[in-house]
Amino acid sequence: MNAEETLPESAAPASSTGGGDVVIITGLAGAGRETAAHALEDMGWYVVYNIAPQLIPTLYDLQASAEGRDVRFAVVSDPRSGPFFSELSDVVMTLRRADLRLRLLFLTADEPTLVRRFDSVRRPHPLQGEEGVLEGIRREREMLAPYRRMADLVIDTSPLNVHQLTMKMREAFGTTAEQRLTVTMLSFGFKYGIPIEADHVSDVRFIPNPYWVPELKALRGTDQEVSEYVLGDANAGEFVEKYLEMIIPVLRGYGAENKHFTTLAIGCTGGKHRSVAVAEKIGEELRRAGHAVRIRHRDLGRE
Repeated sequence: MNAEETLPESAAPASSTGGGDVVIITGLAGAGRETAAHALEDMGWYVVYNIAPQLIPTLYDLQASAEGRDVRFAVVSDPRSGPFFSELSDVVMTLRRADLRLRLLFLTADEPTLVRRFDSVRRPHPLQGEEGVLEGIRREREMLAPYRRMADLVIDTSPLNVHQLTMKMREAFGTTAEQRLTVTMLSFGFKYGIPIEADHVSDVRFIPNPYWVPELKALRGTDQEVSEYVLGDANAGEFVEKYLEMIIPVLRGYGAENKHFTTLAIGCTGGKHRSVAVAEKIGEELRRAGHAVRIRHRDLGRE
């Protein structure tokens, strides 16, 4: 989703509460308005669908009163709101004079793409009336032309699929953290079952078990003595090295495919010693490589 046009960022959205982010999504039916809105919802934005433009400042104020000045508020506004939609330009100008960060996003696509999308879902265009889909598209394009000209960001979604549009929304409106893939390193014990949320599962029961070393049995994989024992094994060291070589291109590919969360599970018998030490080591190395990493030990303490 390439920005066709980018105007200087507006002084920003707002009302009397002030200080937050407001994104108004509009554009052609079939160009991805709901996909764009869902992308913002997934990033924690409060999103309202298809309301009369005059209600936008009031709803923003209500949400800001509940969440504080840093609220992120988005609204989808389009011709389905009937005669009220004609006042969107006045609302945008009012919000631009307020103490907010306002961005008007306009989504568009070419006629063949829009016709194909309507055919695929077997739904009529909301403005086609007794005519065909193409007439409805052209009527709407003409109606929305002023909003395209005043938009802060125009996105042509013709060459984009749902995932690509979602990624573009993250790039345009997400924080740095929201644009990155977050990796969860999860240790577990096979005797308690394989974690269903895992994208990759590895078995480290080939490493000598500290459970059978009297001075280590009561300790955990997070303790230095256990970690040194586990990772000091030649096979364990080679496993960690080869695992990182294997997983880093996978994580790079996940990022390119708009996957923002993944869980890498490392298992041993009880989830107390070996899997914990190895998960900690791999998580540490992935952080050094620049990845956002969370480490969780599912079964530590269950013994």
